[in-house]
Amino acid sequence: MNDSELRALKIGRLIDARGTACPGPMLEAKRAIGECPVDGVMEVQSSDNGTIVDIQRWCRKMQHEYLGDVENDGFWSVYFLRKV
Repeated sequence: MNDSELRALKIGRLIDARGTACPGPMLEAKRAIGECPVDGVMEVQSSDNGTIVDIQRWCRKMQHEYLGDVENDGFWSVYFLRKV
């Protein structure tokens, strides 16, 4: 998905983990995924660029769909995943 498609997604759960160091964003995502319905999209905002790799690995392990990431002003990226 490109940036425009990612930004247009309907987000079911938003995790704002900006300012939190590793492993904080990943732990918050793991806690929140239970509140996300199947096929729901969760967005994790993080200023820790290591979260990109962590989220991708976790999605593969848990068989969630990693949709991509978008760089924004003031924080490194936004991460999207679809719960399966």
